[in-house]
Formats: sequence, structure tokens, C-alpha cells
Amino acid sequence: MRIAVDALGGDNAPEEVVAGAVGAAKRLPRDEILLVGDPGTIGASLGSDSPSNVSVRAAGAAVGMDEEPSTALRRRPDASVAVAAGMVRDGEADALFSAGSTGATVAAALLRIGRLKGCRRPAIATVLPFPSPAILLDAGATVSCRPQDLLNFAILGAVFAERYFGLEGAARVGLVNVGEEPGKGTDLAKEAHALISASGVRFVGNVEGRDVGRGVADVLVTDGFTGNVVLKTAEGVAREILGMVRSAMTGSLVSKLAAGVLRPRLVRVRDRVDPENYGGSYLLGVRGPVVIGHGNSRARGVENAIVGISRTGGGLTAALEDALGSVHARQVEGAS
Repeated sequence: MRIAVDALGGDNAPEEVVAGAVGAAKRLPRDEILLVGDPGTIGASLGSDSPSNVSVRAAGAAVGMDEEPSTALRRRPDASVAVAAGMVRDGEADALFSAGSTGATVAAALLRIGRLKGCRRPAIATVLPFPSPAILLDAGATVSCRPQDLLNFAILGAVFAERYFGLEGAARVGLVNVGEEPGKGTDLAKEAHALISASGVRFVGNVEGRDVGRGVADVLVTDGFTGNVVLKTAEGVAREILGMVRSAMTGSLVSKLAAGVLRPRLVRVRDRVDPENYGGSYLLGVRGPVVIGHGNSRARGVENAIVGISRTGGGLTAALEDALGSVHARQVEGAS
């Protein structure tokens, strides 16, 4: 694959982004990594011994985190994320990664790459790193949803989860709600429940907040507002619990001795919930793989995100569009 990387996007760009891209290029010798941004700035971080499958594409500055995305992109069409998205649209690249402004990345993808046929709004799909990982979508791209949007998210999420997790069967899809019964929740949730139930997706019904980490579903569907709250809450709780464990293990000499014995297992637990292991979230519903990294991504997170794109991105767009078309065709048949 040819992967366009917004080298200027993110709190730690360009140094950490470039370092992560170089690390990914070494692990992916058959892929091409295209660093997009100011050549001088990128070159200072790249050095003279970069892999042969890394190249630079000139672009303007990144869109700032405090800028209004659409306005900034209109005023600066040469912004690094806009140029990278344009490369995907024009066939110069097969996928896009950016750790810059989420709003700017979503806007650039919609304006430059475009939506899949039959998909009114995109969704951000992110991995919840529980013992049984699950894909949560939408995690913030579409705050106000219609029932058909949630059905589309279920379809997109199922196809993505099957490829990302390497599932042998159909992905299990759950609808995040306040109760397990079909009649629970808002009008949006009730109507979405009915649509997903009749879609042919492997639907396991409503999933309450307390059950999102129990492995009852491979895909968790909700609107962007709720999904973002779920994601940020899960990340915050994990961080606080790890901090409490760390404090408990260093409170006394005996605790420190015990911590030395448990350290390997505790490190594995820490790494499991570390977002850097997954690197970023996929924007599903646009005509090309787009991955949004954490704003504070370090080199390891960028590297893992790019490797993840290589593993799942090939043929993903066609598979998503086919799945949407099949379900929508059944809807039309059922209505007639």
C-alpha cells in the first residue's frame, strides 16, 4: 500500500510522527510511506539514512487544534492533511493517517475523498482494549444521528471488525443502550434496534454500559456524542485504576517487594490498555482508509497505526461499500 502520512499533524509532530513512519517503513518494506508537509521541516527529522520506501510530498502547515476545521481548510487548501486527503482521492495514495485535528481530518476526508454510496454520515471506529476487545463506533464523527445512520454504523463496524480481528464468522453487533429490552431507550435507539434486527447483521441486541467490556459483542454501535463519552470514560477509568495500583504497590517496602514480583504482569496489563498499541481510530464511511491518531501520539503509536492500515486497509473500502449496498437492497425489497 501507499500510505500518506500527515507529518505535521499532532502535538509531537514532526519528530515523533516521522520517527513512527520510519519505524513502520522498516516493518513494511513492500509498502510506500509518503510523508506530507514542509520538506525542510520533515527533512530535519528524517535524517539521511531513511528507508528507500519513505518519500516526501510538499504541503503547507497543519490545521491547528484550535482552528475551525472547515474554515481553515477553505482558507488553506494546501494544508498538510488536505493535501494528503487529495492524494487518496487522486490515486496517489491508498490510505491516510493523521494525528492532527480530528475535525480537520474528518472534514478533509469528506471534502477531498468523499462518502461511500449510501452512507449519509461517517463514523469513527476505535478499539476498546478490554480483555475481549471491541470496536466502538461512532466515537465522535457524527454527534446527531438518524436511525439509518446507526444501521450503517452496524454494517460498517461488522465488516471492519471481521477484518481487523481476523474473525472466522460474522461479527456480533450490539447497540449501546440503557437497558437490554428492545423497547428501552430513546426513539433513536428503538428505531435503530428495529432496523438492525431486520438487516441480516449478526445482532445481539442492546448492550448496557456495564457490559461493554464483557465481550458480549465485537462491535458496539451508538451516536457520536454517546460514543465519545463512553470512550473517554473508559480511557480515564483505566488510567486512574492503573494509578491506584501503582500507588498501592509503592506504599511500603513490602509493597515494593511484591511489585517487583508482579511487575511483568502489571506491565502487560498497562500495555493492553495503552492506546499506543492500536495507534488510531478508523474513519469509516469515506472512499478510502483514513486513520486518526491520538493528538499526543508518540512514535510507537504512529508506527502501530500505519502497520494496522497495511494489515486491514487493502480492499477495505470495496468490502464496506458492498456490505452497505447489500443491506440497502434488502431494505428496498422489503419495502416493496
